[in-house]
Amino acid sequence: MVFVSLLLRFRASGGILKIRKKPGVTVAQKQMSTRARQRQTALPAVPVATGVKIARRGTWVAGLVALAVGGLTGGAAHAQYAHQISTIVVDARTGDVLSQNNPDLRRYPASLTKLMTLYMAFSALRAGMITPDQQVPVSIHASTMEPSKLGLVPGSYLTVEEAILALVTKSANDAACALGELIGGGSEPQFAAMMTRQAHALGMNNTTFRNASGLPNTEQLTTARDLATLGRRLIADFPEYYHYFSTPSFRFHQRVIPNHNPMLKVYAGAEGMKTGYTQEAGHNLVTSAMRDNVRLVGVVLGSSSNSQRTQIMASQLDRGFDAEGVAPVERPLVLARASTQHSVMRQHRVIAMAGASRHKALEVAEAATPHARRGHTSVAHDHRVRLIGAKVHAISARTHPVRHTTTHARNRT
Repeated sequence: MVFVSLLLRFRASGGILKIRKKPGVTVAQKQMSTRARQRQTALPAVPVATGVKIARRGTWVAGLVALAVGGLTGGAAHAQYAHQISTIVVDARTGDVLSQNNPDLRRYPASLTKLMTLYMAFSALRAGMITPDQQVPVSIHASTMEPSKLGLVPGSYLTVEEAILALVTKSANDAACALGELIGGGSEPQFAAMMTRQAHALGMNNTTFRNASGLPNTEQLTTARDLATLGRRLIADFPEYYHYFSTPSFRFHQRVIPNHNPMLKVYAGAEGMKTGYTQEAGHNLVTSAMRDNVRLVGVVLGSSSNSQRTQIMASQLDRGFDAEGVAPVERPLVLARASTQHSVMRQHRVIAMAGASRHKALEVAEAATPHARRGHTSVAHDHRVRLIGAKVHAISARTHPVRHTTTHARNRT
């Protein structure tokens, strides 16, 4: 858009640029929309003269290239605040802020956008505009969404409930777009405008949505504080649909679709919410957790990896529960994850999460497995602990069979 706006200002002739002041420019600018004026003022000032200003073609091209490089890199850095992580933890009932760090920096939400898509879907369900078993048509536009996706085919259908489950588990972009088009009268941009209006009505004044999925768009921005507000309102406004966020997996067309959210497996009391990732946004996460009838909502934006994102979230929630007077989990929590069946190295990863009052760094241990049989891997454990429900149990130093799980590379979640 920057290039188009610049090129419309110039008239090129024989390699020479002519810039003329034309009558009616002032009137045209007054008739511009607010959005257009904002874009216009964001552009570098262009000198205007009554005569002719001549510039070499090479200088003009170089200037445009510099503008493109500077504009793109500068915009991305401003939006995601490279090397700065935004966090906030709030009490879900009262909204009291228990901890925060850069909570008001405007950042790319990535797939955390789907939390608002789900809010809109829950609103439509309650109003009777849609039903859980209603068929959602898949458009060509929805089918072309980038991964993560279900691989929906144009002209096919899925139900509203299947779309909801696809969003909370696989973070499927094609399902999000199709659901948005259904609610938005066939238009994803129209649905995004509805999302933005609803966000502002909830008090999310620093949030703007441009699509239903969270795929990259430089105008789609939010803050950790706004997302904490959204998390709280999802819990408070739609208690009848809140259970969807804790879904471990669901079956779709003979496939089992697992939940991407690692907190459901490694953090005592975690109830769900949403993961998000794009290269521009970094690794994002919203988590709700409950202990001793105290529910917290945490937000982490801009982490450099999934493991860092999980570590920071667990640490922030631990401190939040401590501030609320909730007794900490006294021993580290360990999640043993078997390697995939087709893994060449046949290794497993052990993720150790510190207890509430310990705040230790995330521990990742790689251990080779001596042998395996089809469908199972023999994992040798030392004397550690693992999370079972809300209790912590010791694991003796013996070998346990662990069923294989298959993982897939995901571009965006």
